[in-house]
Amino acid sequence: MDDENKNTEPEVDTDPGDETTEDVVFEDNTEVTGADYQQKVDKLKARIKDLEKKNGELLDSWQRDKADFINTRKRDEEVKKEFLKFSKADIISELLPVLDSFESAFKNKEAWESVDKNWRTGVESIHSQLFNILSGHGLKVINPIGNSYVSARDEAIETVTVENETDNDKILDVVQVGYELNGKEIRAPKVKVGHYETK
Repeated sequence: MDDENKNTEPEVDTDPGDETTEDVVFEDNTEVTGADYQQKVDKLKARIKDLEKKNGELLDSWQRDKADFINTRKRDEEVKKEFLKFSKADIISELLPVLDSFESAFKNKEAWESVDKNWRTGVESIHSQLFNILSGHGLKVINPIGNSYVSARDEAIETVTVENETDNDKILDVVQVGYELNGKEIRAPKVKVGHYETK
């Protein structure tokens, strides 16, 4: 290898960007003076301004996309939580008649108290276990006895004439309790409502 080839350094590309982009280039061996210099400086300033504008637009777009993504993820999480809350509603609704059977047995005081005490205790324990499992999944009893009748919540199956005006529209008896699951009613309570007639 001769000395000439040893001392020659390879050319380095200092702008690895797009080859087609029109950049302002100062050539190494030209002397820039006067009007040419000012023209080239103006072109560079315009190029910088243009790049800053594009950079700002890209940053704004990225921030908007990021915010949209975060909001969408939050909405998806909320939808998933709501779905999980009420996905059990069908199976829990199918178990409500079992709870009704327990309640019917407990309400019949004469028959219930005539049964062996140990057997009653066992049945009450089974009822408690079942209800505790269901309440752990968000089930609550709606038993509005003594409260005012609310048509959006209660199912009136009978009106009972009352002599006291304060009992008008009051729930006198709950024939069948209602239930709500995670704050949403899944079965209305069946009630008897007082009705006061003015004389």
